[in-house]
Amino acid sequence: MLSWILLFLVLSLVAGALGFTGIAGTSIAIAQTLFYIFLVLLLLSLLIHVMRGRGADNS
Repeated sequence: MLSWILLFLVLSLVAGALGFTGIAGTSIAIAQTLFYIFLVLLLLSLLIHVMRGRGADNS
């Protein structure tokens, strides 16, 4: 998913440099959405890891 964020970031920078503001704005919005989804999934993963303990050693 991180590769999608980077792809849309590069696309938005290139489009912004060329003056295509509609495409640049859309690409930035998609990149931001993917970033926030990735961030929420990371936080959920960390929370589950902390709640379960150190891993398979504790079972």
